Amino acid sequence: MRLERLDFPGSEGQRLAALLDLPLDGRPVAYALFAHCFTCSKHLKAAHHLCRALTREGIAVLRFDFTGLGESGGDFAATSFLSNVEDVKAAARFLEAAYEGPRLLVGHSWGGAAVLQAAPAVPSCRAVATLAAPFDPRDVFRLLGPAAAAIAARGEAEVTIGGRPFRLRRKFVEDLARLDPARTIRELNRALLILHSPQDETVGIAHAARIFEAARHPKSFVALAGADHLLSDPADSRYAGAVIAAWARRYIAEEALPAEPPSPAPRPITARTGPGGLLTDIRIHRHSLIADEPVALGGTDQGPSPFDLLVASLGACTAMTLRMYADRKGWPLEAVSVRLRHKKIHAAECAECELREGFLDRIERDIELEGPLDRGQRERMLAIADRCPVHRTLTGNVVVATRLREPGGPGEADP
Repeated sequence: MRLERLDFPGSEGQRLAALLDLPLDGRPVAYALFAHCFTCSKHLKAAHHLCRALTREGIAVLRFDFTGLGESGGDFAATSFLSNVEDVKAAARFLEAAYEGPRLLVGHSWGGAAVLQAAPAVPSCRAVATLAAPFDPRDVFRLLGPAAAAIAARGEAEVTIGGRPFRLRRKFVEDLARLDPARTIRELNRALLILHSPQDETVGIAHAARIFEAARHPKSFVALAGADHLLSDPADSRYAGAVIAAWARRYIAEEALPAEPPSPAPRPITARTGPGGLLTDIRIHRHSLIADEPVALGGTDQGPSPFDLLVASLGACTAMTLRMYADRKGWPLEAVSVRLRHKKIHAAECAECELREGFLDRIERDIELEGPLDRGQRERMLAIADRCPVHRTLTGNVVVATRLREPGGPGEADP
């Protein structure tokens, strides 16, 4: 995904730091807004994985630091739940003015409660997704312990959350007393997805049940079995992100995807890696996929390797070519299965090759044709397999023209 650093005015004029995660082609089908957990920041690893999953589906995501946290300005001690809600609204207004209003609001824990509260005031919002969110933000009093009474009595107190000290004031407590979470959720009037772990020891699963019970349809619940509250295992946050991305498209992206007119010009394909690791995002027109390498080769094995994708393209092209040929001939072909293996062999092992020294690539291709085809038809189909365009490309003369271009600048590969 592509990343832009931004800032915008918060609810009281302070500057809020943000990151805008963009799809590889820079042309989002929709925008989303992500609100982080209590005293966390936009740089939480779980937020990164969630946003990456959404951008793979063409959804741009703005994630920001609440007032007084992370890189944002302002005094955290002067904030409250309702001021956080106002920060969410300010972020939505910024997106609408600078890009497009967010159709999806996503919130983690405290941020989940904030987006539920803010959504009715965001006209562009069509769907809301919460992760490990409390039904009632007043549940935070349990985390504050004796400090809650100290704040009420003295007007201010220092609390320790996640091993870090923070100061909170009486307004924080007073704002929470004004909430009616059941009514807020009941009147949400947006599609709602609730994700929560049954093993969450910070915000128990009962909160998800109460949110689901209070909400009106359309609403969905997904159990993040085994996950902790912060989704600290990358596998959990990746899974959550993929679920949100798949669910959200039904509500926010389909109407933004008009049919593309046919174009005689080749359309660019984009591959991009981040600052570390081999995991690579690939954008092919409207389609997103990933490539990686096995763990033994330094990857994380989250996707096929580049050679896997190369060989798969030959298999797909072969099957499509045979399908079209049989249809044109009116032959009774029911299905085609193509199984391929790629390996490096010494040239001396290849009897039909002109090269006698060094190594070469060998792709073995087995084709299974299902249906009542006679012997002559099957032999003809075997010959046609070698005529598929990818086969011809791999066995023909290929020129790869490589150029350097400035990040974000125009290039000859652009449409």
